[in-house]
Amino acid sequence: MANTKTSARTLPITVIDSGNTVAEEAHADHHDHASEGPRSLGRPAPCMVFVGETGIDEAQIAREMQHHRALKPEQSRAAAARALVVRELLRLEIERLGLADDVQPAQGEPLEEARIRVLLEREVADRAPSADDCRHYFEANPERFRAPDRVRVRHILLAASPADSEGRFKARSQGEQLIAELKEQPHLFADFAMRHSACPSKDAGGELGWLERGQTTPEFDRQIFRLREGLAGFPVESRWGYHVVSVDALATGEALAYDEVRERISDYLELQVRQQELQHYLQMLRERHGVRGLED
Repeated sequence: MANTKTSARTLPITVIDSGNTVAEEAHADHHDHASEGPRSLGRPAPCMVFVGETGIDEAQIAREMQHHRALKPEQSRAAAARALVVRELLRLEIERLGLADDVQPAQGEPLEEARIRVLLEREVADRAPSADDCRHYFEANPERFRAPDRVRVRHILLAASPADSEGRFKARSQGEQLIAELKEQPHLFADFAMRHSACPSKDAGGELGWLERGQTTPEFDRQIFRLREGLAGFPVESRWGYHVVSVDALATGEALAYDEVRERISDYLELQVRQQELQHYLQMLRERHGVRGLED
């Protein structure tokens, strides 16, 4: 039987709503003007937000979203759109005031940031809080001005990777067993630490010393500050495994004197005033130049 060979046909498939072939449409998508943004089916990305006559398209917002992480995509998109609107408002105002050519950036400072810095230094007033403002804030918020709580802790780390479910089960079971033995013979804690702990503190009997909030792994930190003094009745879990924990002492932070925190209060209030002044300024720019589509 003679072999026959059928040549394949090339079908001119076209994109819906376009008379061009797929190849032609793809070629048309590679344009040289970055300002047009990426295309969808050969069209520029749509603009939903406008500052004055300048459109902020969805491609710009999508790129900006990487800098505004949020639990929900719509929250990230809204934050990205607001940031781009603020940037454009400031750009337009720099242009209106003729500041663009008069700015000298500091070493390593991007030109755009330098222009914004000069604009805000000129237009947004710095107001330092008065001594009375600081004193009033101190007296109205006494709970905020205390020395940090501290806890003195010993532990035995029974290591297990978060991905090792079997290993973590064994570590927890071992922790429960050690706790049961330590309830009967608490003087063996240092010995158990030396024999079982995967932490370098085992050479000091598991001693971690005095800890303040934020000095250890977050999940471990949260739990040890909820414990009462003495041997914890359960293994404390962290990303490193399970910990047999003994709280040897608790120290509640004492109230701080006004003179110890006056400078901190002044810095905080100055920042708050600065933020308020900046918000008022941005609202004024919004009314001057016009913003459409941001609420949507």
